Amino acid sequence: MTTVVVFGGTGFLGRRLVHRLAAEGAIVRVAVRQPDGAQSALPAADLAQVTFVRADVRDQASVAAALEGADAVINAVSAYVEKGDVTFEAVHVQGAETVAWEAARLGVARLVLISGIGADPQSRSPYIRSRGRGELAVQQVFPDATIVRPSAMFGPGDALFGTLANLARLLPVLPLIGGGRTRLQPVYVEDVAEAVARILADPGTVGRTHELGGPAVYTLSDLVRFTLHVTGKRRLLMSLPFRLAEIQARLFEFLPSPPLTTGQVDLLKADSVASGALPGFLELNIRPKAVEDVVPTYIGRSQAPKSD
Repeated sequence: MTTVVVFGGTGFLGRRLVHRLAAEGAIVRVAVRQPDGAQSALPAADLAQVTFVRADVRDQASVAAALEGADAVINAVSAYVEKGDVTFEAVHVQGAETVAWEAARLGVARLVLISGIGADPQSRSPYIRSRGRGELAVQQVFPDATIVRPSAMFGPGDALFGTLANLARLLPVLPLIGGGRTRLQPVYVEDVAEAVARILADPGTVGRTHELGGPAVYTLSDLVRFTLHVTGKRRLLMSLPFRLAEIQARLFEFLPSPPLTTGQVDLLKADSVASGALPGFLELNIRPKAVEDVVPTYIGRSQAPKSD
C-alpha cells in the first residue's frame, strides 16, 4: 500500500500504526481534528513519511478530502466519553459509516476498522452497542472491510496498567469493580499495530473479522494484584458493585482526563476474551507478547500474575 490514511492517528493505537506503516515505507496521511501540533505525538524519524490533514469523521467533506488518492484507510477513531456532539453514535456508527462510504465512493482498495472484542449491536450499553452497530454499518457500505477487534490494550501510556498504577500511588484502597471477577486477555498495543500492518499486506484478510487477544487470560483481580506488586505497593482491595462503579464513573467524566468512564465499566460487565471462532494472531504469524514481559518496563519491577 503506497498511501494509507489513518483516522485517529495520534491516539494510543493510532500513533503506533502510523509509526509501523512509515517504517515500512508507506506514505501515511494522519487525519485528525486538530493537526496543529499533532507532530509531537510521533517520533521525528517518521515525519518524512507522514503528512497531517484536518478531518473529522462526523464531517463528510473533510473525510472525502482526506481520502482522495489513498490506497488504504484505517479507522482507529474511538470515544470513551460522550461530550457535547461527540457521542458514541456520532463517532462509532455515523462516523465509521461516513469513512466507509467515502472510501467506497473514491475506490479506496482496503479499509480496516478498529473495533473491540465484545462489540454487540444488541447490547444495552450505549458504548458497546455503538461499536457493534458501527461494524454492521461499515460492512454494509464496504463489504470488503476488515474488522479488527482487540482486547484491552496495554503499553506505555495505556488506560489499563498505567491507570491502575496511578491509583495505587494515590489511594489507600483500590476498588475491584464487579468483584474483580471479569476475565480479560490483555494485548500489547505494538502487537495490534503489527497485526494491522500485516492485514493490509495480505489480500486474504479482505472481508474478515480478526479477534486479537494476548497469550493469557486473567481476572481483573489478578491484574490489580500484579500491578500492586510491580509498583511495590500494599493496598487494601474492596469489591465495588457495578452500579456504584457507574455512579463513580459518571462523576469522573466531568474531569478532563477521567480515570474511569461508564463505557469502561460496561466493558467490565462481560469477559473480554477472544472467542477462538475467528482468526487472530496465529493466522497472521504473530506471537503476541505477555503482560509479564512488557508491563514492568514502564511501571516497575516484575512478577507474573496467576492466569486461568
